Amino acid sequence: MTDNILPTHRYDAVVVGARCAGAATAMLMARHGARVLMIDRAAEGSDTLSTHALMRGAVMQLHNWGVLHSITAENTPPIHRTSFIYGHADPIDIDLSDSFGTRALYAPRRTVLDRQLVRAAREAGVDTLFGVSMTGVVKEGAGRIKGVTIKGRQGTHTLACDLVIGADGRNSSLAKHVGAGLIKRGTNMSQIAFGYFTGLGQRGYRWYWGEDCGGGVIPTNDGEACVFLSAAHDGPYDLRGMRGADAFAYAASKMMPQMADELRGASLSGKIRCFGGQPGHMREACGNGWALVGDAGYFKDPITAHGITDALRDAQLLADSWACGRLDDYPAVRDALSHDIFRLSDEIAGYDMGLEGLAALHKSLNTAMQANQLWIAENLYATRAAA
Repeated sequence: MTDNILPTHRYDAVVVGARCAGAATAMLMARHGARVLMIDRAAEGSDTLSTHALMRGAVMQLHNWGVLHSITAENTPPIHRTSFIYGHADPIDIDLSDSFGTRALYAPRRTVLDRQLVRAAREAGVDTLFGVSMTGVVKEGAGRIKGVTIKGRQGTHTLACDLVIGADGRNSSLAKHVGAGLIKRGTNMSQIAFGYFTGLGQRGYRWYWGEDCGGGVIPTNDGEACVFLSAAHDGPYDLRGMRGADAFAYAASKMMPQMADELRGASLSGKIRCFGGQPGHMREACGNGWALVGDAGYFKDPITAHGITDALRDAQLLADSWACGRLDDYPAVRDALSHDIFRLSDEIAGYDMGLEGLAALHKSLNTAMQANQLWIAENLYATRAAA
């Protein structure tokens, strides 16, 4: 709505973080009638580390919220199939049309997804501030959070609010300020190297798996694909510090020759980026005047590419719980929906079960994903009615 606010404004909610989790939460709460401010320390439209892939639940929600069309209009290709390639075996191809009504999946760049959700949030009435950081929280005598302090180009201000929502990523500052407790912690973490390549065509999501390693090709905007290599953090491969297309191709040839064959003739756009890994966590979802959404509250290893889908699910769950005056419902439902995906993602990131065991874990993961899709399909009516 605007990037100019008066520090005397009181908000129903201040959302810290304007990526997909924060922007979706702010938009949905505003559609429920809340007065919302959303802040982010980064510049608007900036990129961020991401697996990009949207699963069925995310596509269903974006369509329902009226945001999907604007994402596809930015040359985001439809994904009609996914393939699993275990070692040298023939690909297992899966048609992605299903009974939930999603005829295709998508994997937008975050410069597209986050920006379109911010646009939708502003249209819903959300105030936004970029280049602004939260520096602290304001507490009442009983410990309830009643506001935040923010700092930007115009100085430092204190803003009053009824609820502060941390959507500020896996190293959430808000979680530290409010002392959000740790419910679960993962035991494994994968290291990842990735880059954006052209010349790979459009063959859908392609997931490659080898001994102690994995990789994937995820078609995204403007004819590019996000191509990644993944390995156990303490395994035989070291992907950290990788530089250049030649180094990436050489690593692929050693780890997964079938994937390396697909990369022949492709061209790297930009540079190779690396993520050294971080154990997953599940923190307390909410407390006295605060709540966490997205990776701030629930982060799992990115190897299962389910982070965005879970973040959008929890944005809806949090906003709907607030609108019903039952915010205490949010933690139990989030945890129940997340438990299996968190556990399976952590097990897969360990890369210590062999290819047959890995395929079995993927089948269990698919069952957990379908349970989430069913919950989303059954609960879309709440946000549809509020829009």
